[in-house]
Amino acid sequence: MNKYHVKKGDKVVVNSGNYRGEKATIAAILPKKDRVVLAFTSNKDHAIGKRTIKKSKLNPNGGMIERSVSVHVSNVNPVAADKTE
Repeated sequence: MNKYHVKKGDKVVVNSGNYRGEKATIAAILPKKDRVVLAFTSNKDHAIGKRTIKKSKLNPNGGMIERSVSVHVSNVNPVAADKTE
């Protein structure tokens, strides 16, 4: 089992890739692929990935669906907790 510098529920900032500079919360960790699934705090259009799916009983027309994006665990850094005193 790999040990990571972040865990589920941590607030992180993405430091490379298409989502550079975005703040997010870790929704899940995918240890087999060394990736983390992100839930972005900003409501920008690019923060949600789109994927094409085939026709099926659940989706008779197929088409595009929105889903959370995942990035490699090395591309995120934890954000320091804000202290308000």
